Amino acid sequence: MHSVIKKTALHARHLEMGAHMADFGGYEMPLWYSSGARSEHLAVLTAAGMFDTSHMALIRVRGENGRSFLQGLFSKDLDYCTGPKALPLAPGRCAYGVFCDVRGHVLDDALVYMLEKDHYFIVVNAGMGGIIKEHLSVFSEGQDVVIEDLTDRVGKVDVQGPFAGKILSAALKDVSALFAAMPYFSFKGDWTMDGSSASCLLKDDTPILLSRTGYTGEFGFEIFCALEDVNRVWSILSEAGKPFDLIPCGLAARDSLRTGALLPLSHQDIGDWPFVNHPWMFALPFTEDRKAFTKGFLGDESLMAAMETGFHTYAFLGKDLRKVAAGPDTDVWLGQEKIGRVLSCVTDMGMGIKNGSVYSIASTDRPEGFVIKGLVCGFVRVDRPLTPGIPLILDDGKRKIPVTLASDLRPARTARMALSAMLV
Repeated sequence: MHSVIKKTALHARHLEMGAHMADFGGYEMPLWYSSGARSEHLAVLTAAGMFDTSHMALIRVRGENGRSFLQGLFSKDLDYCTGPKALPLAPGRCAYGVFCDVRGHVLDDALVYMLEKDHYFIVVNAGMGGIIKEHLSVFSEGQDVVIEDLTDRVGKVDVQGPFAGKILSAALKDVSALFAAMPYFSFKGDWTMDGSSASCLLKDDTPILLSRTGYTGEFGFEIFCALEDVNRVWSILSEAGKPFDLIPCGLAARDSLRTGALLPLSHQDIGDWPFVNHPWMFALPFTEDRKAFTKGFLGDESLMAAMETGFHTYAFLGKDLRKVAAGPDTDVWLGQEKIGRVLSCVTDMGMGIKNGSVYSIASTDRPEGFVIKGLVCGFVRVDRPLTPGIPLILDDGKRKIPVTLASDLRPARTARMALSAMLV
């Protein structure tokens, strides 16, 4: 527990909506609302859910050396990171990666947004703004960069789910221009109205930054705004979402959705060990032959060395909804041999298995009459390389469950769907 628990600007609204609150990252945040975590999870798969994510921290980096400075510290190569052709990061685009220490251990994962030449902002996890700002500052001596911690100075709301585009269409001003070209991992606007990024306004002229990103694996948007505007933004989106069954969602649904979407939780699935041998290797700047990196960055040599000696992280899938507690005391067994620990373990209520095939509640090929009841899934860290399909036992001391290593989890995810297809 944190000694001082913060509250987001939407805290009173959460209480009015009957949210069950708990400490997360030093903030009192909604875990679920009266609808319950199961309904919230399913809403994001079938309609839309709205999340308060104002606890996330932001850092601004400006200066003539901003790009080269970030290149030396961020794992993703900003010169080869955008779209299927791996184009350079450009204004209006963002990239996912991690910040490591010299050992290649993860300090935090992050999204780096490029607003314009020499102007970037970085989204990191709750409570990490000051830590990552300090980390960057250590390496800024002699660099033409200005680093600013925007923690608790920006509001952020996420709208996720197949109806998210229709909801934003009802809330935005000049929506046709904004939605004309908006691929995955792109953004429009600037909530400060500072810079040359295309302006993006809600219908009441509230400036926002609208990002085609999210942490659910489903189609949606992250909306950044001035802190004093976030309650108004929530109200506008809530009203626009009424015809589309939009409901508020808490962090419990966000956790089960992100796990089913094969997305890591920083300081749990990635953390104080080398960032290698896991499902998120795309965040590292490998050459085509995967024998080297396309650039140098802090921790690169340690990471390359750990490829042969480090831990291995894999996704797993169970056969029903039963789960175990995740953590260092929950063991992973291969036959009679203990080989690792469970990092995450959730029940994704939108998945089911029939005749050996996994389906989502959104799967168009789901067998007729098949009722989705949910499946346990998550991540394990083990001491050796394994292959998908290998059966394991997870044991937390109270329960043992059989699972199978999987190359992917929830099917029929919509995050990368073309915007035009989601507006039909």
